[in-house]
Amino acid sequence: MYWLTWRQHRAQVLATAGLLLGLGVLLLASAMDATRYLAEHVVAGCPGPAEQCHDVNVGLSQRYGLVYQAVLGILPLLGPALIGAFWGAPLIGREFERGTNKLAWTQSVTLGRWLGTKVGLLAVLVVVAGLALSAMVGAWLSVFDGVVGPAFSNAGLFNLVGVAAAAWWLFAFVLGAAISAVLRRTLASMAVTFAVIALVFPIMVFARDAYAEPLRAAYTEYEAILDQGAILTGNAWTDPSGREIAGPPADLCPPAPGEADSAAGQQKRDSCLAERGFISMVEYHPVSRFWRFQWIQAAILAAATVLVGTGALVWTLRRRH
Repeated sequence: MYWLTWRQHRAQVLATAGLLLGLGVLLLASAMDATRYLAEHVVAGCPGPAEQCHDVNVGLSQRYGLVYQAVLGILPLLGPALIGAFWGAPLIGREFERGTNKLAWTQSVTLGRWLGTKVGLLAVLVVVAGLALSAMVGAWLSVFDGVVGPAFSNAGLFNLVGVAAAAWWLFAFVLGAAISAVLRRTLASMAVTFAVIALVFPIMVFARDAYAEPLRAAYTEYEAILDQGAILTGNAWTDPSGREIAGPPADLCPPAPGEADSAAGQQKRDSCLAERGFISMVEYHPVSRFWRFQWIQAAILAAATVLVGTGALVWTLRRRH
């Protein structure tokens, strides 16, 4: 069974390995270029937020942006979609299209063993590939520390590092296989897999805010929180008793004529309101929750994978012909 699985799916395995190798070479070349640039523009404390680091930061940002915009910006969504379409969708649909299920599933090797071996082996390879991608991207990002914010606050990068990439790829693979078990047509299964992943991905991105109760801090700490790479979830007002309100009374601390839309006017009004006990708060998730959110997302995707995979197995066992 292992030899047969390799023979049937070696094209996908080799193509994925080749793409990962190519991406690794690209990331390595980009990181080496950024390292060389830093060596040629040695400034104490840079890269970083200091004023003297401005030119160095701009140069590194340009080197980061070239690779991110060309590849990594689309990879969080495209990667799982390709795995689901080209690894998962042909797995069962191709057997029905070619009629080989009538032979392969009636031999001494049971259908359960056939599915378990093929799906299990390919699933392991998918997870290994996802972890390899995560390691490469994580190492590449470490070169740009001080210029690029933590991956925690970047929804795309968050799904390319840690365990998220492997979880997404495994879910997409099993989803593609499940859809092919129902539709029994490879091309149709590939198209539906792309569509479902394109729908699920943004839902998961927006759901991150609900993984934990956000923290609160005074609005005056907004810039510092943002610089730390936190995820901002919203704003809130509290009255003198500490209760959350929609906003302070409109007639309280009115801005001076001509200052209503200016930053100075807004600052004066906020100070006036604070003196009267009305505090503007910012809600956020600190970057220290990175691994907590990674494992929560991985657990959600793993549960969905088990659910979808079990449903596909039951469907295939009942309608094997």
